[in-house]
Amino acid sequence: MNILFFLLLLVLALAVAGTIIGGLLTLIGWALVGLVIGAIARLAVRGTGGLGIFRTILCGIAGAIGGGLLANLLGIGDVLEFVASVVVAAVLVAIVSSGSRRDEVRVIR
Repeated sequence: MNILFFLLLLVLALAVAGTIIGGLLTLIGWALVGLVIGAIARLAVRGTGGLGIFRTILCGIAGAIGGGLLANLLGIGDVLEFVASVVVAAVLVAIVSSGSRRDEVRVIR
């Protein structure tokens, strides 16, 4: 009876560990996809010099999710899903960079 209990406990521990490791790998995958899509979107939008890498990745991840949802809703293919992800990320990059940009005030004497 004790051996069966420890075997069940071992299986449960391995399942939990596998779920945690799988979740971490998923997050790393999202970050890499977000980095690529965010970088492409950042190249497509002018005036994003003040936007950091972290915000670029976040915009890329949000763009990938938003573009993927939009593409699945419209029923378009994988290539257009990638294009939709870049377009959504570009819009987000433009919004975030315009909000974080500080306008310079020049005083003319």
